[in-house]
Amino acid sequence: MDFECSEVSVWKEALSAYQSRIQTLSLTKAKTKTKPNLVSLDEFYCNELPSLLRQRNPNPFLTTSELSNLMQWKLTRGKWRPRLLDFVSSLDDAVVKSASEKAFKSLPDVSKAVAELTVLKGVGPATASAVLAAFSPHLTPFMSDEAMEAALGNSKDYSLKQYLKFVDKLQMKAKELSSEGDSFTPSDVERALWSYAVGQSSSAPQSNQDPKSKPSRTSKRKRKN
Repeated sequence: MDFECSEVSVWKEALSAYQSRIQTLSLTKAKTKTKPNLVSLDEFYCNELPSLLRQRNPNPFLTTSELSNLMQWKLTRGKWRPRLLDFVSSLDDAVVKSASEKAFKSLPDVSKAVAELTVLKGVGPATASAVLAAFSPHLTPFMSDEAMEAALGNSKDYSLKQYLKFVDKLQMKAKELSSEGDSFTPSDVERALWSYAVGQSSSAPQSNQDPKSKPSRTSKRKRKN
């Protein structure tokens, strides 16, 4: 889907297909028997976690267990990097609580909020964006590869600078799509872009290479996102 598309009906259709894309992807990944159930993880991330955070107002925070579940959601919906999950699962609960509480209080300063979260081992700007999106979907969208590619033409740069550009573009797009009475958040825009990209991928001829035939160069890099 062209990011510049201004037809609200096209965006609404992509967004409405989100759950069916999650279910299809979950079934596909379940066949590998190596990844958690995406449907239940998405329910946790999209509904349960935001509710938990709201209940903790005026000083919301995240626990290590919740951060671990969020990381499982991120990696299962995207690229599986178990080392990142190991890192966040071993974090001290008090450290996670303190960092997340500071991050949430920093909003609407997105740059500062991300910085507060990326002190945690295994948490880069992309994971930080997932944390912030769960708390403030009207401000901070999740930095998914699919949405990054659509909005910025690049899904390989996980820097804070790139995320801030991404936030600006999705905020503007959400405002544009909401101008005729419909309500779109930056997070809605991200999910619509992800949904459309996954739908296109699943309907296209199989082109995935056997991972044994062409090792990924990035697999050896130590990075957190």
